Amino acid sequence: MNSLRLILSRKRYFAPAYAFLCLNLIYGTWAIYIPQIKEQIGIDKAELGLAIFAMALGSFLSLIIAPGINDKIGCGKATAYGIAGLCIFGLGPFIATNYYMLSMALFLLGLVQGFLDVSMNATVAQMEKDDEVTLMAAMHGFFSLGGVIAGLGTFLIAPLNSAVLHVALMISLIIIFNLKLVGQYREIASLQGGKSSNSARRIRPLLFLGIICFVVMGSEGAIVDWSGLYLEEIIRAPEHLLGVGFLGFSVAMTLGRFFGDYLSEKMGSEGVLSLGTFVAFIGYLGVLYPNLYASIIGFTAIGAGLSVMVPELFRMAGRTKAMASSRAIALVSGFGYTGFLTGPVILGLTADHFGLVTSYYGLTFSIGFVGVIALTLYYRAIKNQGR
Repeated sequence: MNSLRLILSRKRYFAPAYAFLCLNLIYGTWAIYIPQIKEQIGIDKAELGLAIFAMALGSFLSLIIAPGINDKIGCGKATAYGIAGLCIFGLGPFIATNYYMLSMALFLLGLVQGFLDVSMNATVAQMEKDDEVTLMAAMHGFFSLGGVIAGLGTFLIAPLNSAVLHVALMISLIIIFNLKLVGQYREIASLQGGKSSNSARRIRPLLFLGIICFVVMGSEGAIVDWSGLYLEEIIRAPEHLLGVGFLGFSVAMTLGRFFGDYLSEKMGSEGVLSLGTFVAFIGYLGVLYPNLYASIIGFTAIGAGLSVMVPELFRMAGRTKAMASSRAIALVSGFGYTGFLTGPVILGLTADHFGLVTSYYGLTFSIGFVGVIALTLYYRAIKNQGR
């Protein structure tokens, strides 16, 4: 909890934490209005799915362009511009009047979201290097907290009776506070990596991090989309408990990230990855056990295990000497975004052909597989320390 104490007590660290919160605050506000916007524009589920895919496409494109911009102007300035873009384009989906406007608005929102994601993670990675502190997991905890706050915004839907007014209020708060905070990180710039001739060998560990990130974020996406259906069809949970698995997962994800930096200081990054995969694997075994409470506890354990892994992967990527932090983080993020988008699709296709239980066995096997990779990295780290 030392990292959380640092963030809350020092403006320098609270500033980027607020950026993390803002990113999910806008995305979460969009999420709670999806049904209303769908009805207002008059589109079907297939068209909505394609529009959301446009957002994903924008995020992917940003992973290509963000590192170059970060290298040129510095990750701190890039983060500031990313927040400005979030405020400019965050209103777009709410004022769209047809399918094509919505798709373009979501594409642009995805573009600035992905750009901000890479930039602010690179900024925190550089802060950790400069100040010799451990903050990344708690920063991602603020990202999760932004989603929780956005979810609570559901209670404002009826009183405000206007999605545009709702998101305009959110954007106003983002602008007001960031004007006071942006100076804390604006001048931070990540150091450039080594020469390209040396990069090929050094980049190899990033591929392992990318594979882990693919599975972890793929698991996140699968649980977000399929946990309720699993409890309904396999566990036969009553209707009022269908969302409890996801709730437990989300709460554990948020709390786990606030403790992740403490674990990183005590165990090292490779140790945290190994512990996270172990806890998530046990959680999957709980989900597969044909009992309601065991499954709910299992989903919660999965959230706790996965919570510390993505921040740790970004931290490890940010420490690489092969390239600038923003480029390394973008590479690992690319694997992660691919997993987050394709994981639910792969799980759905598997469920359609072989059953939902088989899909969850596949997820269990996948987390076990990356656990082996994590242990390999852990023992390699121990071996290198012994030299």
